[in-house]
Amino acid sequence: MNIFVTGASGFIGSAIVNELILAGHQVIGLARSEASAKIIRDAGATVLLGTLEDLDILRQGASQADGVIHTAFIHDFTQYLKAGEVDKIAINTMGTALAGTHKPLVVTSGMLGLSTTNGFITEESSAENSPRTSETTALALVEEGIHASSVRLPPSVHDKGDKGFIPFIIGQARKHGVSAYPEEGKNHWSAVHRLDAAKAFRLAVEKAAKGGIYNVVGDQAVATKTIAELIGKQLDLPVRSVSGEAIATHFDWMSRFITFEGAAIGAKTQEQLDWKPTHIGLLEDMQENYF
Repeated sequence: MNIFVTGASGFIGSAIVNELILAGHQVIGLARSEASAKIIRDAGATVLLGTLEDLDILRQGASQADGVIHTAFIHDFTQYLKAGEVDKIAINTMGTALAGTHKPLVVTSGMLGLSTTNGFITEESSAENSPRTSETTALALVEEGIHASSVRLPPSVHDKGDKGFIPFIIGQARKHGVSAYPEEGKNHWSAVHRLDAAKAFRLAVEKAAKGGIYNVVGDQAVATKTIAELIGKQLDLPVRSVSGEAIATHFDWMSRFITFEGAAIGAKTQEQLDWKPTHIGLLEDMQENYF
């Protein structure tokens, strides 16, 4: 297959590109700069220059390919609503370009904010109240006959080079001189290694299930207090609970996410995709590569 990948030079997208090429696929990678283009070319993929707001470029990439994996997102959490709207328009644009075909569109979505059953986010958990609208946008395309599916990622997709939530939490601990957790620290985060996630994306686009929802989970439930304790130990900082306004003071923009319950399971995903995580877990990865 020839797969169009948005975010192809990013932390997750670059791993997906490598996974696809190693499996014998060809890749067209969306690049927003020459620096990104070089990363994509060096990986052995073809480059398409453009951004998520270049709708003609997105149509071109989707039309030229046998399938699409959409991982790009504007990670400016100070303008999250705007980023979400750009994402929604991009998904609809690529989906429309695939209308009338059986070509798959695999979008990236998150787990934070989803409903839980017996304490865990499952594949049946509704994404209607999610702060990210990728999945609901994709499922609306399914109603129009487009072969869209959603790969749900945990709050932590970890590996060397991570620039996401965990490095930010570590940075805030250094900044404030304390490793903090919200309230009693009893809420949990799930996690998955970047290379395990990349394999799940490949399997999702190959199997092309219409309306598929995949919980790509390695660690099912790591308490936020446990994360804070590890950071405190590694940085030799005190570990404290914060509540009320202190959560916003310590965690800044991330305060809207840190209190969510993010424990998740993905047994159905493992069965449907014939996928299992094989790489190290979050806490071990943090110890080895994050400090």
